Amino acid sequence: MRKIMILGALAMSALTFAQAKKPVLEQEGNLVKATYYYDNGQIQQQGHFKDGKLDGSWVAYDEKGNKKSIGDYTNGEKTGKWFFWNEKSLSEVDYSNSRIANVKSWKQDALAKN
Repeated sequence: MRKIMILGALAMSALTFAQAKKPVLEQEGNLVKATYYYDNGQIQQQGHFKDGKLDGSWVAYDEKGNKKSIGDYTNGEKTGKWFFWNEKSLSEVDYSNSRIANVKSWKQDALAKN
C-alpha cells in the first residue's frame, strides 16, 4: 500500500510539473520579449532578450501580482540600481559587472511615514 501511495504522489508531481506554464516569447524588433507565468495565470516575470542574453528592464511579481523586483540587464549582466520589495522592506541594490556594489534598505514602517 505504501508503494502505491508513493507512486501516486510521484505521478501527481510529474503531472503538475508537466502542466507548468511555458513562457510566452514575442519578437519586438531585434529583441525577444519574454513573459513567464505562475500556474495561477499571474505574470511571474517579464523582460527582454537580445542575442540570447538578458537585456533591458526586467520586472518580477509575486503570485498575487504585486511587484517584487525591477532592474536592468546589459548584455546578460545585472547593471545599475535594482529594487526589491517584500512585505516588510524595500531594498535598493547597486550592481556593477553583475556584482553587488552597494545595498540600502528601508523598513515598511519608515516608508509609510513619508
